[in-house]
Amino acid sequence: MAEAPVRVPGVEARAGKFPGPSLIPALTAIQERVGWLPREELVALARDVHRPLYEIEGLVSFYPHFRTSAPERVQLRVCHDLSCWLRGADAGIATLRDRYGEDPGVELVEGSCLGRCDIAPACAVNEAPVSMDGAGSAVEAARQAPAGQGSQNGHHPAAAHPNGHRGAPSASAAVSWPNDPYAGPDDRYGVLRSVLAGDMDTAQVIAELNGAGLRGMGGAGFPTGRKWDLVAAQDATPKYVICNADESEPGTFKDREILATQPHLVLEGLLLGMVAVGAEEGWVFIRHEYGPEESVIRGEIERLSAAGLIGPDAAGTGRRLMVEVFTSPGGYILGEESALLECMEGHRGEPRNKPPFPGVFGLHGKPTLINSVETFAHVPVIVRRGAGWWNDQGKGAHAGLKFFAVSGHVERPGVYCVPMGTSARELLDLAGGVSGGRPLGAIQPGGASSNFLGPGQLDVELDFGTVRDAGSMLGSGALVVMAQDTDLLAAAVNVLRFFRDESCGKCVPCRVGSAKAHSMLSDLLTAGGGPGDVTDRVGELEEVMRRTSICGLGQVALGPVASVLRLASTSSDGGRDES
Repeated sequence: MAEAPVRVPGVEARAGKFPGPSLIPALTAIQERVGWLPREELVALARDVHRPLYEIEGLVSFYPHFRTSAPERVQLRVCHDLSCWLRGADAGIATLRDRYGEDPGVELVEGSCLGRCDIAPACAVNEAPVSMDGAGSAVEAARQAPAGQGSQNGHHPAAAHPNGHRGAPSASAAVSWPNDPYAGPDDRYGVLRSVLAGDMDTAQVIAELNGAGLRGMGGAGFPTGRKWDLVAAQDATPKYVICNADESEPGTFKDREILATQPHLVLEGLLLGMVAVGAEEGWVFIRHEYGPEESVIRGEIERLSAAGLIGPDAAGTGRRLMVEVFTSPGGYILGEESALLECMEGHRGEPRNKPPFPGVFGLHGKPTLINSVETFAHVPVIVRRGAGWWNDQGKGAHAGLKFFAVSGHVERPGVYCVPMGTSARELLDLAGGVSGGRPLGAIQPGGASSNFLGPGQLDVELDFGTVRDAGSMLGSGALVVMAQDTDLLAAAVNVLRFFRDESCGKCVPCRVGSAKAHSMLSDLLTAGGGPGDVTDRVGELEEVMRRTSICGLGQVALGPVASVLRLASTSSDGGRDES
């Protein structure tokens, strides 16, 4: 009698329902070829792959990058999220609407974060990133471009990067980062070569990571060496390794800069992870707005292949190491690792219930190692220079280096690599201080999902434990700065709008709670009421969402608003900061 299949919580409803390869790449290919997804193309795809049309349409309706109508010649996408809002996005969007709102050749879409917070207020013209101030000239240039040229047919334009890479313009490109252990291109991948040659075994690699205390830099902070050990210890095969390059939270763009400037460290870390856990296939899962950075990564993969370091016989060892890029079809929720896996498998990107965790039951039900861009980039640095060197880089009792994205009301927005334990004040000083020399109103130390901290907490040392003890979280490593004249409640409601819009809708607390809270607080702002009018109700909603939402999005969505209400309650007048 055949054994009953193992039931896995969170995936039973659709497991085995639609067998076959993921349809996401096929849909992406159609959109690249045609510019959108006509119904006749979807019908043909359904027929070719023997899958129901409703399944395909369910995918198309879920992912925001997929289009069901033909694009205009010029697509102008504008960002209205926190970092851009702080730098005048509302006024810039109004100006663009006046200019292009009735223009039949321009499609103007107001939407979520583009990951270009260092050039805020940001927009994209046919997916090419540009500051809002330069949108007009970019639109006119796009009008004059030959028909079919540009990314409305799926091709990503590449901008000239100030440091020579083909990537996005960056305010921090000239910064000399101290982490790269390699003198030049000919010296790179030294750790990987040593491991493949047998001069170093993977147990040593993991031991160095454990000795360094490296934690996941995507927000969760889980010990990296322990995660690698967990996946390596699994008996099931095949195993997979994925680099999560889908950072999509307002204020967060450090991984984008690492991809553009240090792709060799990211891919070496990924490959070391593959060797350490026994995987033959790895992916870089990258958000579609990062087209220029995707071209950098693809170019580096081509160089690795040409050098023989990846392929069916990596470095002549007989070991198969294959690396590919998976372009996200859009949605902040895909930064959550199990939602990312659902997308790669060809399903709607909705988080799974846990346990089991991806290290045990991941991609296609197999053990899967997932780390962020920054986490993988640190791996070869630690292994080559040693855990002792890494620990010495921190300040005081803290260890290692950390990349931070700094945006909002600062003179020099950008990405900074600093010792772990650097204070928020020191990081703000590196970025030139509050723009215009204004007094500080508040910061978010860990991106849009982190709680607001007041000026009196500016000396908090930036590390996982110290920021948590201060009442916030290190999160994605993104310092968002707000001057004293900022309406902090309006800023928090802006953040809440982002989470409401990006909720996948799978669980009721997140879907309904975020919408209810945003409606209530928007009405409050319109009526000119004070925080005291809603503090208790927001507190109740925040607790319910934090305790009952399936994933981190719903669990933190109301945290920033609640923190602003707490700041207001401790101020001298107990009212909104509208100074």
